[in-house]
Amino acid sequence: MKVTFPHMGNIHIAAKIFLDDLGVDYVVPPISNNKALEVGTMYSPEEMCLPFKIMIGNYIQAIEQGADTVIIVGSCGPCRFGEYCELQMNLLKKLGHEITFIVLDSPRDVGKKELLERAGLLVKESGKNNYSGILAMLKGVKAIELMDEIEKEAYWLAGYEINKGECKKLLHDCRQKVVSTKDSDQALKILKEYKKKINRVKMDSTKQPLKVSIIGEIYTVIEPFSNQYIQERLMDYGVSSNRMLTPSWWLKDLLGKVVKMNSISLRRASQEYLPLGIGGHARECIGEAVLAAKEGQDGAIQLFPVGCMPEIVSKSILPTISKDKDFPIMTLVLDEMTGQSGYITRIEAFLDLLERRRETSHVLFGN
Repeated sequence: MKVTFPHMGNIHIAAKIFLDDLGVDYVVPPISNNKALEVGTMYSPEEMCLPFKIMIGNYIQAIEQGADTVIIVGSCGPCRFGEYCELQMNLLKKLGHEITFIVLDSPRDVGKKELLERAGLLVKESGKNNYSGILAMLKGVKAIELMDEIEKEAYWLAGYEINKGECKKLLHDCRQKVVSTKDSDQALKILKEYKKKINRVKMDSTKQPLKVSIIGEIYTVIEPFSNQYIQERLMDYGVSSNRMLTPSWWLKDLLGKVVKMNSISLRRASQEYLPLGIGGHARECIGEAVLAAKEGQDGAIQLFPVGCMPEIVSKSILPTISKDKDFPIMTLVLDEMTGQSGYITRIEAFLDLLERRRETSHVLFGN
């Protein structure tokens, strides 16, 4: 068995630490890139969404390095993602690749016993006992929590930093060092060190940067290649940005669903505009927009891939929220044809709008 997995933000860091600790052979696909997208687009059905195509590219690049088993998480409600594993298995089989898929579905959907049996395949392959498997999993979870916290601080503090680009450099250095080690304890040590470093960055508390919330479909929000590195672009513009959807949030939300205690603040915030779950993370998107307005942020940017039905519903609701809350929201729809120049122009125009609104507010109210 030689395991691989699709990229989705920093999930590969947690997966790598988990598999290193177990001693299971694996391949980390090259960080999602234009080649992966080109390959995935070539072999995927035309109507499939961007995440599917990038994942296929990840798999094929990993298969070329000897991978024969894919780990993928399961569905998030009535969304095409729930069919990904079957569609991807069939597609790869047609291309001549006999690949085993280990699908880690919600215990609510497949049952706790079935989920443990699927995860147990990796522990069995390692030759270690279940206790070792649990410890390895906990280290992976801790790693992704730390990485998410470091990212959150870096993206937000970039608007206040005195030495422009310092937060971005620390973030890149952290990722590089963690990925380069095969010692799980050392990886966790590196993450803890960088968490301290990011909190020691010199800040100018008198700055008043624009504050923008990133909302929308979870893959295009979390996977930077799919959204053309939007949060890093905002760092370059001196904008403070944040997003609620992260890998560690997803895990907590998944566990919370078992006892119906998941994302309570988001569900409450969305109640007025979208009281029911309709699949994907549409309800979360609406809740995030409402909370961002309530918290006094300057605006929000919704991201989703072409054809994503839950987010199309969200998109139809967001203008009402924008009007009710006097809160600017821009939508960016992404696919393999998205051009960088037009994309950047729209972001810059939106930021100019937010700046003008702030200036007008200062003139009118004397703040």
